[in-house]
Amino acid sequence: MVIVAGHITVDPADREAYLTGCVTVVEQARRAPGCLDFAISADLVDPGRIDVFERWESQAAVEAFRGSGPGDDQSARMLAASVAEYDIAEVRSLT
Repeated sequence: MVIVAGHITVDPADREAYLTGCVTVVEQARRAPGCLDFAISADLVDPGRIDVFERWESQAAVEAFRGSGPGDDQSARMLAASVAEYDIAEVRSLT
């Protein structure tokens, strides 16, 4: 399993427009083979932060979906990004 997690920083005035531009990406990802979860959401505390969380069956599934990354419009709005991939060997359910 692969988890992609982190955050993107945008101007607080641009956050809503950035998130609106991500709706199609989230819909496509959730339909993609191997996608277990995919979310891009506004942080509850920091008005310029967008949280990223993805869970995939495999690295191959991530790579098949990923393509070239964010579009030019989204990239132009990013002030900073801290997102990483994690290879997961074991999962323990908390429920």
